[in-house]
Amino acid sequence: MIAIIPARGGSKGLPGKNVKELDGIPLIAHTIKAAIGASCVDRVIVTTDDRGIAGIAEQYGAEVPFLRPEALATDTASAVDVYIHAVNFLVERDGADLKKFMVLLPTVPFRNSRHIDEAFELFSQSDCETLISVRRADVPPSWYLKVGENGYLHSCGFGMESGVLRNRQDDGGYCIPNGAIYILDFDILVKERTYYTDKTVAYVMRESDSVDIDTYDDFCYAEYIRSKVNIENGSCHGGIPGCHKIF
Repeated sequence: MIAIIPARGGSKGLPGKNVKELDGIPLIAHTIKAAIGASCVDRVIVTTDDRGIAGIAEQYGAEVPFLRPEALATDTASAVDVYIHAVNFLVERDGADLKKFMVLLPTVPFRNSRHIDEAFELFSQSDCETLISVRRADVPPSWYLKVGENGYLHSCGFGMESGVLRNRQDDGGYCIPNGAIYILDFDILVKERTYYTDKTVAYVMRESDSVDIDTYDDFCYAEYIRSKVNIENGSCHGGIPGCHKIF
């Protein structure tokens, strides 16, 4: 399977984040090394608009067969269009068979080769169309409130019965995408422009493996996790009841 890593040069939340060093190497290198080390990955493709990122990606063993068009490197560019562009390029140039392909975001540095292989095995053994990696939600949906114009709190309507917040334990099974691993169907992506179908399976990861860096605070948290937690050991595929096929 081909793994695509999208890494544009511009970032407002944390400028230069894809090449910012974490644990002595550029952030994107963690994802490249994980992909190269996974037995299920045949090729690692980085799609970027930035020559500096391209050089670092090649240095760590990834292919950078093109520089992404400027129109696909803006804040408003659709990730779907980025993936379609990359797949079309590889199909037209190499004749690659990319009906299914993997996407690994470079901002999730603690996803490792084992996670990738486990996700691929789950995908291969499931009667599914796509796979999305997730982590347990921080809080249940019923905790979400909004502040009105008068400053008063109002329910968002996500299961807050009688105005009483339910306990965290009462809302088991909720999870959110963590950006670590996507296995997508090209035809569905083009036609429906979505990662999700009625047959999308969830690969569940623990929170410490799911750190997604978008801001300086995220980066500081990642540095803390790296210094305090042995990322390479321990359980990496959590068991959230009912979570495997809820998407």
